[in-house]
Amino acid sequence: MIIVRIFWIVLLSVCGVHVLWCILLCPRRNQPGWEKLAGVRYAHRGLHNLPKGVPENSLAAFQAAVDCGYGAELDVHLLADGALAVVHDSNLRRVCGRDAVVENLTAEDLRSYPLQGAEGEYIPLLEEVLQLFEGKTPLVVELKAEGGNASALTDAAMARLGDWKGTYCIESFHPAVLLRLKKRYPEVLRGQLAQNFLRGSETGFLSWPARAALTLLLTTFFTRPDFIAYNHRDRSCPSLRLMRRLYGVHEVGWTIRDPKVLEELEQEGVTPIFEGFTP
Repeated sequence: MIIVRIFWIVLLSVCGVHVLWCILLCPRRNQPGWEKLAGVRYAHRGLHNLPKGVPENSLAAFQAAVDCGYGAELDVHLLADGALAVVHDSNLRRVCGRDAVVENLTAEDLRSYPLQGAEGEYIPLLEEVLQLFEGKTPLVVELKAEGGNASALTDAAMARLGDWKGTYCIESFHPAVLLRLKKRYPEVLRGQLAQNFLRGSETGFLSWPARAALTLLLTTFFTRPDFIAYNHRDRSCPSLRLMRRLYGVHEVGWTIRDPKVLEELEQEGVTPIFEGFTP
């Protein structure tokens, strides 16, 4: 009799955990607009090719993506004067060869930070990139929150995107960006960026519980994203698989560097962000 009771207690506990897990992973569903973003291939940081003088996140790279009919993924940082720079790294050592933090610079300062590997290419402002894509292919805009500026960054980005005549969605690794979008800009399609944060040294500044929560997408309960942008190498994540099967959540896969993998993911309904080749 005791064994039977223990069995039922364990069974009910397991079922309760599973139900709770499903509740925590419930995204926002049926928000209009995804049909304009699906079926498009997105060039990661533009269609860049540094050996040919086209750096990542440069106007030349974005123009190349437009010319080939691709959308683009781009990275946005908030500058000290409220302007928005399109660059991946907060520190500019890698892309400009100078030790400077982009959040400490102004729009005028950027002209003194040319991109390495190309003549006449510099870190563009978001509005410069938007001009290239207006009325053309869509954008996946990643907001790079730094130093507690998630709300200010989101507000600044929406001030420029609000009246833009183009198609876009916003994604971020930082849940605070999605919370700001949920609260202030609910009409905007929002996505949670994620990967397996439980491996690798680049996430060493995060505590283990935080890495586990982000890996397993447990912030979904608060942020209610419209899509999940997951590192395609880690898409065996059980939470992502459950969200796709149970809720049909939209999935974006990054960063794909193999044409065959791109085609395989597209067959599974994954929206691809690619780099290093022209599909």
